Amino acid sequence: MSAEWVCVQRQQDECRRYLDQFKVLDHPLKQTTITVLESRGTRSKPTTAMDANGTLKASNTSTASLTVAALSLDPLNIAFDGSDPLSQFAKQQTTSLGKDPLSRMAAEQEVTLSNEKAEQTHSSKPREPRNLLELTLIEPWGPRRAAILSKYTTSEKLSIVTSFLSGGETIKPQTTMSEKVKYRLEQLDDFDESSVRQMLDLSQQEYVLKIEQLNHELVQAWNQDQRVKALKIAIQCSKLLSDTSVIQFYPSKFVLITDILDIFGRLVYERLRTKAEQVQPVGTPACLSENFTPEMVSESARETCQNWFYKIASIRELLPRLYVEIAILRCYSFLARDEFSLALGRLTKLIRGIGDPLVAIYARCYLCRAGMSLTLDQTYLRENLDDILMTYHTIFNGAIRSEIARHRITLNGYISLYLPALDWIVQGVIILATDSQLDDILQRCKEKKYPALLLYSMLQSSRPEFIASRATYFVQILSSVSMEGFSRGQLLRLLGGILSHTPPPCEQRMDVLLNATKTITSMTNIDEYVQCAEMWAQYTSQFFGLNEIDGFIATVLRQLTPNRIYEQHYHELQMIVDKVVSNAQDIHGVLALEHFLPLLDLFQKESIKITVCKNILVCYRNATHSDTSIISDPVVTNALMHISRVLNDSVNALTGEDERRQISSLICHFVRKVDFGRDFEQQLAFYVEARAVLSNLDSALSMLIHSVNRLATSTRRIVKGQHTQKTAAFVKACAAYCFITIPSIIDVQMRMDLYMQSGQVALLNVCLQHADSCFEAALNLIPSVPRTVEVDGKIHSTEGYVQTFAVNFLSTLVIVPDNPTQGVLYLLRLLLDVVPKFPSEPASAMVSNIYLHILDFLSVAAQEVYPYHIANVISNDELYGSDPKFIAEVNALCNTVCDTLLQHLKLLLESKALRSQSQLSLDLFVKIITGADLSVEKMFNLAYNLWSLAVKNQMEIEPKQLQIVLAYTEHLVTVTQVETQRQCLLMLLAKMKARL
Repeated sequence: MSAEWVCVQRQQDECRRYLDQFKVLDHPLKQTTITVLESRGTRSKPTTAMDANGTLKASNTSTASLTVAALSLDPLNIAFDGSDPLSQFAKQQTTSLGKDPLSRMAAEQEVTLSNEKAEQTHSSKPREPRNLLELTLIEPWGPRRAAILSKYTTSEKLSIVTSFLSGGETIKPQTTMSEKVKYRLEQLDDFDESSVRQMLDLSQQEYVLKIEQLNHELVQAWNQDQRVKALKIAIQCSKLLSDTSVIQFYPSKFVLITDILDIFGRLVYERLRTKAEQVQPVGTPACLSENFTPEMVSESARETCQNWFYKIASIRELLPRLYVEIAILRCYSFLARDEFSLALGRLTKLIRGIGDPLVAIYARCYLCRAGMSLTLDQTYLRENLDDILMTYHTIFNGAIRSEIARHRITLNGYISLYLPALDWIVQGVIILATDSQLDDILQRCKEKKYPALLLYSMLQSSRPEFIASRATYFVQILSSVSMEGFSRGQLLRLLGGILSHTPPPCEQRMDVLLNATKTITSMTNIDEYVQCAEMWAQYTSQFFGLNEIDGFIATVLRQLTPNRIYEQHYHELQMIVDKVVSNAQDIHGVLALEHFLPLLDLFQKESIKITVCKNILVCYRNATHSDTSIISDPVVTNALMHISRVLNDSVNALTGEDERRQISSLICHFVRKVDFGRDFEQQLAFYVEARAVLSNLDSALSMLIHSVNRLATSTRRIVKGQHTQKTAAFVKACAAYCFITIPSIIDVQMRMDLYMQSGQVALLNVCLQHADSCFEAALNLIPSVPRTVEVDGKIHSTEGYVQTFAVNFLSTLVIVPDNPTQGVLYLLRLLLDVVPKFPSEPASAMVSNIYLHILDFLSVAAQEVYPYHIANVISNDELYGSDPKFIAEVNALCNTVCDTLLQHLKLLLESKALRSQSQLSLDLFVKIITGADLSVEKMFNLAYNLWSLAVKNQMEIEPKQLQIVLAYTEHLVTVTQVETQRQCLLMLLAKMKARL
């Protein structure tokens, strides 16, 4: 044996935290600076300063007695000299040109907004809107356009007739008129008939591609000054809108064609504006400004504009003549101020010549869209709506029914084709209408034979406040009128959505709910019923109490339970549950409803049921996240426990880590909310039930163990550490719960931490046997800890964790009394046995570091009085009373540990690991002079040899370490009470200084 360790008695404060007692004035990562003082004789360069008038003046800083400048010593700044990319980027932030694109864009936008604000402030009054679209009360056409293209699609084959695309079959001319008459009367209808082709069997994607090619051809022809060709392309595109052979695709075709016409109209207008010369009283002519008036337009420009309208007026067919004129309608601004209203009125009457009601209503839609971007006048809008109402009955006549039968679509499907156009027109009419005017329009719509389409547009376009104030009246209308060609369920669903966001007056809400529910439940079509119930579930849960919500759920169960109809409507049922839970004012009350859990039982498909249960817990967390509400109702607890069981059972080996984390977080939030107050036994019973339910989630089990430990400490706090027979039995039950539950957790490190915490809590409550069992179980897990673990995709070593765990255990072991059946310091011997079994790296210092901490523990264990205790727990200092046999055992363990460290030191010497060897020798030296009796010759010589070894390789360790250890030795000399120890320290100190 190389060491002969004898623990020395010492004061508790002799070496406590001496090595860490030095105060740190600055944060170690704070930037270091050097202060340079300039005296009077130091020359300084003149600088410039701006006076109050903005004039630059020279100034000299040499008049000041002292000037302070800070020079950075940051190693990164020294290395890069401020030229690294991030530093350069930071410097550029001070200039507007150097900002990143988003910052520069924001700065430019701020400048623009400030300029506009300055202009508005400078002007006497804000700019008045010039058309209806500028009122921002109408939904823009862009979103509607995208919705139409995505909704109205087809799988049927399409055809296109054009003379400007290659391919297809040539169409022979069917006229025998002379070339001269054809040139004069049909100049614009003559499309070079030898090249007119019909392309058949086009898919929807191919058709859209051909339309885009026509758009490209139009722009290219215009840029090449081929105006007539561009006009012919616009005419041909307009003629395509008369084709309703694939009727379900017609709304999308309308959008594609009118996009081309919009481009054509914009090209014509911009060409006229740039070519026209503004008439000015004095000076040279200039191009027209944006806000020009007809009086500013020259006569030649007027003639050019009129020529365009003459060309269009000569188009023989009505539909292309109509659409092309609407496309260039804005050009009337070159002719007269009141020309817009006259043209819009004339074109409104012209549309009456279109026989097909579908083609006619979309022509009216295009006219209204163009007019709303030009004028504030609504006369033409009301005339178009009047014409629609006058001819509304033609949509349902026999010829139309035969036509839709030929196309093999339903009447409902055909009626839905009118919605985009009708919605836009109705929206324009009612945008500025008063409530009385809206009442009049509603009455006229109601009087029609089949008013469903009109009522749907009214609901979709009217102000929500108008509908909410007349909610009872609307429900009555929708419950009584005929719904030919449209679904009553669609209308009630739309009304329910509106009222959910804009509630009716309080006195109407109950009547609305009763009447609507009566109508909905009377529907024979289950699909319609479920769709309506989904939307009215939100209205019911938002504005009514638990009784009404429970009644609504009961109605849903009665409708869907027979013949297992619910299996076909899982999605709608899921939406009903989500809306009820997320919108209810009292979520605890909803969970306790009589019919809520039976509604959940309808979800027989596992994947859907898991989604529903997860959404319920998400809604519960969102509703209770910021409040201090607790759960004590057993009905609510059972409901949430049932939901948690479903989610726990869904977790298996294939479940992703993120999914596990989400489910655990939701369940843990629920468990934390359960609180039965001072009824700790019921609280523990709940945790026992939760343990059986949450067996697949480590995080949930860990949270349960923490909760039970908190329950035990709360019990101790209430009894102020003096347990009665009842409370002692209860805390023992808590300790047993933790000890039984921890093995169910898969993660080894989590188990070790929980064993440690549970043992500490058991020790706090004087449950010594339970504490020993937990500590022993934790130590036995050390060999099972993997060498590395993956955290966030990165591999980390576990050696640091094991070392930290061992130090924590040793600090706890100070106050743990020995088990009389296991021998002296049984748990420490177990630690010494299992630490070498950990699969550490060959060159790792983990084991030696743990052994060094063990020497600290043994030094404390040999003292007469330990530094800290737990009330009512008799530690080893009282248990053994410094018995010589006990001290002998401690000294023997110290010798064993010290010998192991010396062997490790020898291995480091053989492997030439000088840095690790020097550090270990210095650390062991500190432990010896702190806890060992230096009057023993072997220990004195060992200490000096360790110091000599550290000094020999002092270049391998931190320069200040030797000085710190030397100062610490001097400190021990002054505080040591044992004279022999002090004399030995003096001798050692002299040798240390001589060796250094």
